[in-house]
Amino acid sequence: MTLQAVILDVDGTLVLSNDAHAQAWVEAFATHGYEVPYEKVRPLIGMGGDKVIPKMVPGLNDKEGDGKAISEKRKELIINRFAPTLHPANGSRELILRMQKEGLRLIIATSATTEELSFLLKAAQVDDLLDEATTSSDAEESKPAPDIVEAALSKLKIEPSQAVMIADTPYDIESANKAGVGTIALRCGGCDDSQLKGAIAIYDNPADILAHYSDSPLF
Repeated sequence: MTLQAVILDVDGTLVLSNDAHAQAWVEAFATHGYEVPYEKVRPLIGMGGDKVIPKMVPGLNDKEGDGKAISEKRKELIINRFAPTLHPANGSRELILRMQKEGLRLIIATSATTEELSFLLKAAQVDDLLDEATTSSDAEESKPAPDIVEAALSKLKIEPSQAVMIADTPYDIESANKAGVGTIALRCGGCDDSQLKGAIAIYDNPADILAHYSDSPLF
């Protein structure tokens, strides 16, 4: 079936924010008296915060008590402190423009909140190009569950075989695969090829896809 749409992850894919997210978690947990090592939380970036919290401190969740307060603190840190310091992934804007020129429909699928997404897209310098999105509020379960990708397909009113996802973590790949969507993976989020093995193709960053566009799954 002809490719009609591309589902886009944001963190680590369009903007180099994964390290910042990990540091925000460390500081948010510390604010409430929990010592969470950076090295422990960094490999979890890409899955939803609702899943990160109980993995770091069993018994906590993002709906109540300390877990909820930690989740709110992390969001505050990302928006107010880290977002202004972030940089786009190499070639993000140019790749999006090329995909739009080729007539592909683009939609974001992220575990971020709508408020966070606004700041992240500005940091990626693509906020004027992308207006369709599914976020944490559109899904029962966050990545690696398929809900957010399925919500994107539903918004676009297309079949899984008519879309691919561009993303950067194994949690994105698992989410997309469960929804029946192939993933073009990027190394710029910090994962190596062994972690991205479920993808249909792997590139360094958006610029690398662009440089090999006619040989990529997008063509």
